[in-house]
Amino acid sequence: MGLSALRFVGFFSAMSLGLILAVATGSATAQRVLLDRIIALVDEGVVLQSELEIRVAEIRENAARAERTLPPDEQFLTEVLDSLIIENLQMQLAERVSIRFNDDEINRILGTMADNNNLSFDEYLNVLNEAGVYLQTREQVRKQMTLQELQRGMVNRRIQITEQEIDNFLNSEMGREIMAPDFLVEHILIPTGSEEPPESKQSKLRYAADLSARIKEGENFTQVRAAARQAQVFEVSGTEFGWRKAEQLPTLFREIVEGMSVGDVEGPIEAGNGFHLIQLANKAGGTEQMVKQTHFRHIMLSPNEIRDEQQTEDAIRELRQKIVDGEEFATLARQNSDDDSSVVAGGDVDWVNEGQLPLDLETAVDALEIGVLSEPFRTTSGWHILEVIERRVSDLSRIYSRNQAAGALRNRKYDLELQNWLIEIREEAFVELID
Repeated sequence: MGLSALRFVGFFSAMSLGLILAVATGSATAQRVLLDRIIALVDEGVVLQSELEIRVAEIRENAARAERTLPPDEQFLTEVLDSLIIENLQMQLAERVSIRFNDDEINRILGTMADNNNLSFDEYLNVLNEAGVYLQTREQVRKQMTLQELQRGMVNRRIQITEQEIDNFLNSEMGREIMAPDFLVEHILIPTGSEEPPESKQSKLRYAADLSARIKEGENFTQVRAAARQAQVFEVSGTEFGWRKAEQLPTLFREIVEGMSVGDVEGPIEAGNGFHLIQLANKAGGTEQMVKQTHFRHIMLSPNEIRDEQQTEDAIRELRQKIVDGEEFATLARQNSDDDSSVVAGGDVDWVNEGQLPLDLETAVDALEIGVLSEPFRTTSGWHILEVIERRVSDLSRIYSRNQAAGALRNRKYDLELQNWLIEIREEAFVELID
């Protein structure tokens, strides 16, 4: 038993392991009223009877709503108490490694919860206040965020993914299925019957072709479908496919969709039941990654204690003039730039993927021609002068697919490794249950 644990035992034995309030009764003897009691010592923390009662009530209420059967009482209480002990251990560890969330971060989560309930932030807080659970909800959010951050950090560093595992996953049927893209397909069908005269089918084919042309010229697919239904020139229907893998689509569309880009329209496609039009409305996932990249260099100066805004702007303009007059960009960057990530390389940022830069800086980079030294411009980081060296489109599909595969493998291992870690910290901890 550790020294801190011994101190806890001695202290709480002297307190009779309860929190006592003396209430005056008018006599010389005070009546002692038990407000709460400690039911478990957990390293340097405790679990209180009130915590157990609150958690038990929450679980029973949720189980009743979900019509879920709970274990027998004795087993149920043991399991709930053990979960509180493990939670307590994690919160102590989070405190030791300084995992904390400020009020602004808690408010962002509460804002999301408000949106999910179709309420404004203030309206949601009023609801919580009226229910008397505002502070309790904030604390629950803070605790949940803390536990998730701790678990992610502690568990992920225990998980190792080898290159061979990635290769095996990518070559497996499961891997190919997980890595395959999802498609969102819009659909129009002009039905035809098996006994329908050829001239009627030809009229429907021309009508379907006209609808297809309107969409390709820029009209909205769903609006064209709705207008065609309302016009009632011919019967018009459509299937709501939702997000699907290619193999989950009708065989008629599968190969066509795989070759389409987002926004493309195909049809009329003739089938036994009529003429079909499809549009690839969206696409997610997959391993194809053609990425725009820019190679540039810059010098950044930020206002500070000894250089105000105007002095900073004057200094960056002076550096630009020196470059125009023939001084080396790299030398001036090493001597002056406040960008720690590129100063050693003479301001060279190397290749940057589209979307990786702050928006204000990326906008300036995108607007600049290759080989042209920019005029000084301001971003949230400071004042810049910048030169684009090269641009290219790179195929990062292999890198992307391997990163995705590693992520999928990590996710598959995460739950098991989390349980192993929780068992370990429980076994290594000092825990004493108090009758």
